[in-house]
Amino acid sequence: MKWFTPLAILQCLGIAHANENWSAYLGDKGARHYSELKQITPENVQSLRPAWTFHAGGVAANNRSQIQCNPLIIDGTLYGTSPSVEAFAIDAQTGKELWRFNPTDQPGITKTGVNRGLMYWADAKSPNDRRIYFANDHFLHALDAATGKRIPSFGKDGSIDLKENLGRDIGGLALNVTSPGVIHGDLLILGMRLGEGPAPAAPGPIRAFNVRTGKLVWRFNTIPLPGEPGHETWPPKAHETIGGANVWTGFALDEARGIVFCPTGSAAFDFWGGNRIGQNLYANCLIALDSQTGKRLWHQQLVHHDLWDRDLPAPPTLITVSRGGKKMDAVAQVTKSGHVFVFNRETGEPVFPIREVPVPGSDLIGEAAWPTQPLPEKPAPFARQLFSYDEITNISPESHRQVLERFSKIRPHTPFAPPSREGTVVLPGFDGGAEWGGAAADRDGVLYVNANEMAWILTMVENQKTNDSTSMSGETIFTQICAACHGLDRMGNKAQNVPPLSGIEQRLKKADVLAILKAGKGVMPSFGFLNATQQEMVADYLLGTTATSTAATNAAQPEKAPQPDSGAAQKGTALGQIPYTTTGYNRWLDANGYPAIKPPWGTLNAIDLNTGEYLWRTPLGEFPELTAKGVPTTGTENYGGPVVTAGGLVFIAASKDEHLRAFDKKTGKELWKFKLPAAGYATPSTYSVNGRQYVVIACGGGKCGTPSGDAYMAFCLP
Repeated sequence: MKWFTPLAILQCLGIAHANENWSAYLGDKGARHYSELKQITPENVQSLRPAWTFHAGGVAANNRSQIQCNPLIIDGTLYGTSPSVEAFAIDAQTGKELWRFNPTDQPGITKTGVNRGLMYWADAKSPNDRRIYFANDHFLHALDAATGKRIPSFGKDGSIDLKENLGRDIGGLALNVTSPGVIHGDLLILGMRLGEGPAPAAPGPIRAFNVRTGKLVWRFNTIPLPGEPGHETWPPKAHETIGGANVWTGFALDEARGIVFCPTGSAAFDFWGGNRIGQNLYANCLIALDSQTGKRLWHQQLVHHDLWDRDLPAPPTLITVSRGGKKMDAVAQVTKSGHVFVFNRETGEPVFPIREVPVPGSDLIGEAAWPTQPLPEKPAPFARQLFSYDEITNISPESHRQVLERFSKIRPHTPFAPPSREGTVVLPGFDGGAEWGGAAADRDGVLYVNANEMAWILTMVENQKTNDSTSMSGETIFTQICAACHGLDRMGNKAQNVPPLSGIEQRLKKADVLAILKAGKGVMPSFGFLNATQQEMVADYLLGTTATSTAATNAAQPEKAPQPDSGAAQKGTALGQIPYTTTGYNRWLDANGYPAIKPPWGTLNAIDLNTGEYLWRTPLGEFPELTAKGVPTTGTENYGGPVVTAGGLVFIAASKDEHLRAFDKKTGKELWKFKLPAAGYATPSTYSVNGRQYVVIACGGGKCGTPSGDAYMAFCLP
């Protein structure tokens, strides 16, 4: 019999040396991005050097793959994911690979998209039962932490299908998981990513599964069913057809109180809500649930009847603040609009007053924008709110003239201006303000958050009016479900990592196009909800060919419309039933590709949530070619969050210029930076092994037009 010492047992449970580990996504279950480690300080950080580099493999030759993973480090082992969405374990001191798990090696399992992190659990009664939970595509896998092998007693042969137990059959609708859930006791609480376009979308309930068996324990319906609170904020049958209102970002857990905080996204379609008139609870809400039962304790809706894709973009952050001389446990939620909402963790009462501000109405057919939107009185926004004449770029006279010409023709910008056919400025843009990287919090009640400060333009176009989806042309279907990403001109969107479809007939055969439509590929979800006729029509339109298959020939004989429970195009959200689509997610850039607004374009901010006041703000990243011309540091678009340490530092990569940086957390002064092999569009982790502190970052690149990579780099002091 093998005996375990008390220390060994505690290490297996992830309890010993807890401060040395990075044991949960974003550092701990409170999503604080915080570490007690303090070996690396403002005084010695300039001596930080590479310790090891691990190449995960799987980088795409077309420079569109990414690594967004915030890796776990448990007792000397690092767990992460590759650009090709494989899970692995490596020695956290040397970077040597220990095991690897490829989902597609398992019969019937698929993989797609990106992965932002993993979950760890250890059985208190059995030190040998240590598990890594890995969710991708529409599957959740339980892996042995020591070997990477699936645990057969979980679900079916170690995996569960997340398309089951949703409350309605979703058929071929898109559902996958990019961000990890959170584990409390024997429950794994998980969200999902769903389609958000004018095509039908799946619902997004929050669910808890038994960590040992994979069985569903509870489900909270974010689009309430009849008889559930909030049902009255939707049309009577919205729960049968409308999708979204999902947690795609991850969670924060107050373990002592047993409260899980759930940030939800918008309802689908993102930009037109005529078929979901109303306030739309629990979309765009921070919801506090009893982690063991799923019972709602409180909620706050931060956007009413969302028309701007203003999902809550990151897990909330648990933080303790001082108010009136007393300590208060609070939860802070950053938003795409650049605001911080702070609430009492137990009651949901706002720490700073929130006022309902009147906003403009909509002139789109069938739409009814909500008349007010909530805004906190403190803190002030950490990103600009208005694109006025004074904010037009000043990096050169040429850039200023180019932007001014369009500025004079577009609809004047006001916050929460609804989508329009003329073009509506969205500032901050669709990627924030804050984005999925989230915010860090230290023990002094200070929040650190990076921001994008870029204007985007949202333009709506009318869909072809049809009586039913089977009478639509391939071009019409493309316009409704594909153009938002690929563009009406099919030129793609390099900054959004979306490939062009022009000239696709030179790269793909019809069978290849049909396979991608059916199964999805990379970050593109499946469009399996299209019937065979519709898929053929889209393929023929893209390839410029004439329909010749049986399915296409039968297009002249419309099939029977799918029934509402089929998961295909459904009444109220069917193809052809939504009057508008959009020309895409378009950044407003000058002719040289720089943002249309004045710098800074990316910032790092420190906000004292005890007072609601800013301590400092500094640009994050630079364009060397502009710096060389004498333009002050501009900051860049950035993805991935910060980490704050007891040693007095804020570490962050995220920037388009491919550097990892360290800032003094008290002053915001940049103290150290290192050029990475590819941009670190991820949140770093910090940990300690054998008394040495490390900082590690995934260098996946692939966004914002930057090259892809496959490296994890760790740094330490000499």
